[in-house]
Amino acid sequence: MDAGTIAAYRASKDEYFRTSPNSPIPYEYRGSFTGLPYFDWAPDLVYTVHTDPADGTEIQIATSDGAERTYRRTATVTLDIGGRQQSLALYGTGHPKLFLPFRDTTSGRETYGGGRYLDIEPNEDGTITIDFNLAYSPYCVYSDSYSCALPPAENWLDVPIPAGEKVWRKPG
Repeated sequence: MDAGTIAAYRASKDEYFRTSPNSPIPYEYRGSFTGLPYFDWAPDLVYTVHTDPADGTEIQIATSDGAERTYRRTATVTLDIGGRQQSLALYGTGHPKLFLPFRDTTSGRETYGGGRYLDIEPNEDGTITIDFNLAYSPYCVYSDSYSCALPPAENWLDVPIPAGEKVWRKPG
């Protein structure tokens, strides 16, 4: 995606969060909600890569409310981020999309401390595009009524990912 497409996507998401009855933003904050904070578009944090098959192991991933969810490790990738090799696991969700929960060195400072997510649709040529500009915070950031998967240690990056959503904080 280019900067214009990302900007349009973000505007649409902000409008949904502001007006939808299904918005995760608590109702009392919607009137003053002006949009999520985002990093600037970062074209250097978009990767189109082939995945390496994973062993298909089912793993238990902790959630924000102390429970666990089962995911199947379906692929891995290694990316050069800021001159450093970083490995990530991707998980099957029962759909064609892959789930990539991750933490990075912005977590807990500029972004949600529990990590962020990417949903990745495989490309027709067998590659995937990991666009960190689409990284988003899970709904538990906005309301305690949501339970969110926390990225497992294998997806904790030791580099910053200054792309996608920053953390939203309740006014007041």
